[in-house]
Amino acid sequence: MPQLSNLYLFLYNSLQSIGWALALFRVVSNFVVTKSTDGAYASAGELICFLQTAAFLEVIHGAIGLVPSGALLPLMQWGGRTHFLLAIVKGINEVQELPSVFITFFAWSLSEVIRYPQYALSSLRHCPYWITYLRYTSFIVLYPIGVGPGEMWLMYQALPYIKEKHLYGDSLFGLPFSYYNFVQAVLLCYPFLWLKLYLHMFKQRKSKLAKQHTRKKKM
Repeated sequence: MPQLSNLYLFLYNSLQSIGWALALFRVVSNFVVTKSTDGAYASAGELICFLQTAAFLEVIHGAIGLVPSGALLPLMQWGGRTHFLLAIVKGINEVQELPSVFITFFAWSLSEVIRYPQYALSSLRHCPYWITYLRYTSFIVLYPIGVGPGEMWLMYQALPYIKEKHLYGDSLFGLPFSYYNFVQAVLLCYPFLWLKLYLHMFKQRKSKLAKQHTRKKKM
């Protein structure tokens, strides 16, 4: 009989699966109907903001040992995505209709409708091999698409608006702070931080698929 913690993880990941499936449906259906990428944020932006904010629970899951991921890598991924989403996409109306938003939302949603079902089924120890394989293979294409022409390109396009609007002022907790310079620094660091996560995923892929293959041979 599954433990209470496993049932909680199954429920959490199942709800995230449903939410991201709805987000993907909204993004794709809006594109099909309008033949344009302009409406990605209008169709699914608020839902994706909610889902991504709620994903902070995954940092807590790792920190308290509910899952073996630890807290650092989930925090890096959550922090990068959430800053991009709330501070830039939601905070700057002028960028919300750019193609980069559609690219990001499509790549995120597609990856999450694969990732969360795999997590949900794995929490009950009943995940088919093909789902695990898809989870640890699809990221090879989806992650670079979401980060390159998606997140990084949009942050670069947002820089003139950040400078023009003097976004988020000149100080943080009484200390001198330029958000414009901060985003420039983030853009310089982003490839290196992303590469760390990307290479970590390849290590996970090797480990997870090997375990699944061994389990299949024993059955």
